[in-house]
Amino acid sequence: MSEVAPPIAQPSKVVASDQRSVSRWGQDRRLEFVDFRLRWDGRINRSDLTAFFGISVPQASLDIAKYLDLAPNNVAYDRSSKVYLATDAFKPLYPANHPDRYLNELLARTTGVLQPELSFLGWTPPAASVPSPARALQVDTLVALLSAIRNATAVVILYQSMSSTEPERRTVAPHALGHDGFRWHVRAYCQSRLTFRDFVIARILNIEDTRTPGTDGKDDDAWHRHIRLVLAPNPELPEAIRRVVELDYGMNAGAVSLDCRQALLFYSLKRLGLLDVQPGQPHVQQIVLRNREEIAPFLPGNTAAR
Repeated sequence: MSEVAPPIAQPSKVVASDQRSVSRWGQDRRLEFVDFRLRWDGRINRSDLTAFFGISVPQASLDIAKYLDLAPNNVAYDRSSKVYLATDAFKPLYPANHPDRYLNELLARTTGVLQPELSFLGWTPPAASVPSPARALQVDTLVALLSAIRNATAVVILYQSMSSTEPERRTVAPHALGHDGFRWHVRAYCQSRLTFRDFVIARILNIEDTRTPGTDGKDDDAWHRHIRLVLAPNPELPEAIRRVVELDYGMNAGAVSLDCRQALLFYSLKRLGLLDVQPGQPHVQQIVLRNREEIAPFLPGNTAAR
């Protein structure tokens, strides 16, 4: 049976060997960990803290005691299992403790992007994700692009575009990275095309640092301009199916708005299936872009990566 937690020892100081861990992480980070585990595991004990943060049992006791002070209604102590359990009245202390974070972290662990020892997750359910081809990126290429962005310098790239059978040498000034849901791009000013363009990083065959001035991207209007996309269920769908679509996309009052950079508009519409509208196929085209006329001046024509 759950009951009030027993008094937790209040050590006068933490041993010197733990000071490095305490200083490195900070108590607020550890309290967030407690909040996270209670929310998603439904339980927490001292060993969870000592194992993850490498702190002493006395320090873990201090952290749990602090959490109890901040949120006494969130926790009940179960003497039979000797753990702290989340109560029915639990309310997260940290705004970031929401389903998106949990599921994104679970996905990162499932795909191997995040190692288990670096994740706040404790027990996890069986999970899998749709496989996708790995993008082969050269380490030296990415390092050179990051350096060019940081130092606002131009680079010479040997680039294989989809519009040419042979790779071309181009001098570009990168200022940002973008992800289209499948691939990473670098946003750069192309000195041969005299405009800002997207370049798929995996298609950069070679890169040379020129040490010549580049750009900070302030004049890349398409990168800095934000476009509001208003999505709604396809009106040709039956009412019951429209309600299902609203649930799938988290819509309120029959619509949901997304904030999108103009430079990423092409990729966003393509991923949502809204680039090439297919009239007369509501079960295929389940959502529509309600404000297509409003954003018509910004609809992609030449924004796709070359």
